[in-house]
Amino acid sequence: MTFSTGQLREQLAALETRAARPARYIIAFSGGLDSTVLAHALVQADTGVPVVAVHIDHALHEDSATWSEHCEAFAKSIGIEYRCRRVSVQLESGKGPEASAREARYTALHGELRHGDWLLSAHHREDQAETLLLNLVRGSGPAGIAGIGAIRRFGPGWLARPLLDSDRASLVDYATINRLEWIEDPSNTDRRFDRNFLRHEILPRLKSRWPDIAARLQRSASHAGEAAALLADLAEVDLENLGGRPERLPVDGVLALPRSRQKNLVRHALRWCGLSTPTALQLDRILTEVLPARADAQPLVTWPGASVRRYRNGLYLLPEVLAEAPEAATITGAQVALGAGLGRLHFESGASRGLAPAVVERGLRLAVRQGGEEIQPVGQLHTRKLKKLLQEEGIVPWMRDRLPLVYAGDELVAVGDLWIAQDAAAEPGVAVRWTDRPALH
Repeated sequence: MTFSTGQLREQLAALETRAARPARYIIAFSGGLDSTVLAHALVQADTGVPVVAVHIDHALHEDSATWSEHCEAFAKSIGIEYRCRRVSVQLESGKGPEASAREARYTALHGELRHGDWLLSAHHREDQAETLLLNLVRGSGPAGIAGIGAIRRFGPGWLARPLLDSDRASLVDYATINRLEWIEDPSNTDRRFDRNFLRHEILPRLKSRWPDIAARLQRSASHAGEAAALLADLAEVDLENLGGRPERLPVDGVLALPRSRQKNLVRHALRWCGLSTPTALQLDRILTEVLPARADAQPLVTWPGASVRRYRNGLYLLPEVLAEAPEAATITGAQVALGAGLGRLHFESGASRGLAPAVVERGLRLAVRQGGEEIQPVGQLHTRKLKKLLQEEGIVPWMRDRLPLVYAGDELVAVGDLWIAQDAAAEPGVAVRWTDRPALH
């Protein structure tokens, strides 16, 4: 099958029937053949959607800096925005270097997405065949045997793979015709890695016997995908019945499910949140250590790319590394970015209730907890310790030191969008709104 910009446009249109039209295309851009062809063809397809190439530098090869420079130059040559993120790959017991690098990569890519974005990955038909075989060897269930899905939810957006019906030879032809240059990572020929062993040793043998082996395996993956979709539908039903918040599952509701559905639900919720999948051992720890823990305990299971915590009746699915507390700063505009993973504070004039305009005009600054803060919230008769308010409100412990505190001079006038100080409030006023915030309760 040949590959063309028209074919890519058709694939993207088909995927849009399963997800809303993207706000942006974020390409996972390695600089290799596949992602180079995807980036070039996407620009040529002229979809009208902004395109951003994000390169993840794993810092595992001495030429990684040169590769980053190549990627930046290519992105510039085709007129798209370029971003590079350097990650540290941590090897975890039970996970090899390939899996650890992949999880570090997707964690970084997750951090680049905003609401409605599509992350585009350039996996093709041979990648699908390798993944299916690899997952069979690992003893995976239906979701693993289904291989690589064409599109699924990922964090605040979607993860899409529009090249799955294209084979590598057609991508080489496209790159040759358009005189594209790409990076050849020498690690792709290292047979010590499982995927490379399958690619260079096993699949060629299979192809010599069954020339259409990749298409056959893709059909098997499609059948398994139907079974996996049914399990996902069941998990979605369970999720909706338990409140519809994948980032915070109610412990009592999860415990009421059979164990097999507990596993299915937790896996589904992690995927929905764009977090990495735990090993079987880690999933068992979630079910046997975290779920039944005392209500006043704060158990934690973590692995590269994700963590699961419990607080009171909530099972929280979180990134492995939590966002840093926002930096102290003077607030100079109508909004302020709080840092990766913490969203933004917006100050909106003309609201029915909010900060008094005179207070805002005198100047505001952003700070975080140091201890001992006090505030008299609107509607309460007395000044209260912030620590006590946070406990009563049930704010999760790991977010208490990450809350954005708004000061006017030395007076605490707002705590995120949770409370406004009585003495600083007015009707009408300037509302404080916190968007894209992490789960607080």
